[in-house]
Amino acid sequence: MAVKTITIDMEAYTLLSRRKAAGQSFSQVIKTHFGPQPTAGRFRALVKTVRFSDDVLDAMDHEVRDRRNHPARAVKL
Repeated sequence: MAVKTITIDMEAYTLLSRRKAAGQSFSQVIKTHFGPQPTAGRFRALVKTVRFSDDVLDAMDHEVRDRRNHPARAVKL
């Protein structure tokens, strides 16, 4: 793996080292902080992997039906 040497001031080094856990490299700290950010596409991919039990799906259906029967209303001022 190729490496690059960077220069940072002491304040930046202190901030970075505070986030570093035992056995973790500075590269891992940086990748964790600046790595892939959440996106709608990543969320969609994650949702496709989630599996709900029949009990959970039934409870969700119940909540949806209950909200149709008792819709939320704005507070009257």
